[in-house]
Amino acid sequence: MQETPQTRHDNQRMTAKYEVLHDLERPVREMIARHESKRELWFPSEFLPANHGTNNDREIAELRKRAEGIGDAARVALTVNILTEEGLPHFHRLIANNLGGESPWKEWNGLWTAEEDRHGNVLRDYVRDSRILNFSVLERLQFDYVRSGFHPAWNGDPYKTFVYTSAQEKATFVSHLNTGKAVEKQEPLLYSITQRIAQDESRHYAFYLNVFKEIIARDPNGALECASEIMPSIDMPGISMANFTEYADVIRRSGIYGPRDYQKIVEQLISSWDIGVLTQLNEIGRKAQEKIMSIPARLQKVAEFIESRVNAKSFTFDVIFGRVLNMA
Repeated sequence: MQETPQTRHDNQRMTAKYEVLHDLERPVREMIARHESKRELWFPSEFLPANHGTNNDREIAELRKRAEGIGDAARVALTVNILTEEGLPHFHRLIANNLGGESPWKEWNGLWTAEEDRHGNVLRDYVRDSRILNFSVLERLQFDYVRSGFHPAWNGDPYKTFVYTSAQEKATFVSHLNTGKAVEKQEPLLYSITQRIAQDESRHYAFYLNVFKEIIARDPNGALECASEIMPSIDMPGISMANFTEYADVIRRSGIYGPRDYQKIVEQLISSWDIGVLTQLNEIGRKAQEKIMSIPARLQKVAEFIESRVNAKSFTFDVIFGRVLNMA
């Protein structure tokens, strides 16, 4: 098929983006080294009894007694957090496809995947041991979610990958952090688990944030154009889950994560990337900059609109044993 001028232009722009990624390989190696030097490696068995010779029965009994006090809204949030983490294969594939093979990007993807893999493992182990969710329902939800895949519009563009992962890692940080706060008094063990996961998410956020900052330094116009397309709204990894809208509504109403949290994330990204003060942009870059700077105000209006239309509502989820959850 004959190449059109537009196709040729698009191919040239994509080639230029991968040239920027190639130029970033040395600083990325340094970022990976810094990341590993600062993070403390941990494993799920450090939180939950798993080794031969320990008094597992007593510890599990005490765990289940404490877990009885965990509220249903927190259980719903924990369900979404688990399923989100169990979608890890989707993101490993997307990062591998978008960032290439034999390079520091492959090293980072392997390291990131290994660190993230523990999150789903420890949460799943906790739920199994505590009996706070209907485990067979959770397993079916997980199977259906992984099977449905995750096919975001940004797939295929490395710049958009970093904008998305920056926002998404910060969002998961907030969700795990606030889920932990919601259960801290009833279950300090689950609080400790969620805070450790949140620490990982924060470090991953910092990595992606700094990578995109380096991209902006090398290609500000292309970077801002991509950011302006991703930042207005991101599809959370769990969007393909069955009844995701209902889960998200409970999580928003409970104050764990919602539109106002995403507004804050966008504001932090704008500030960290110095988007508002970038100069010497071409027309594409200036238009993208203007669009990005208008996003927080639009997100605030969205949040206000949602809040103004909220009425008391009842929710029922099989994963929390079909109990009715009444929320204002």
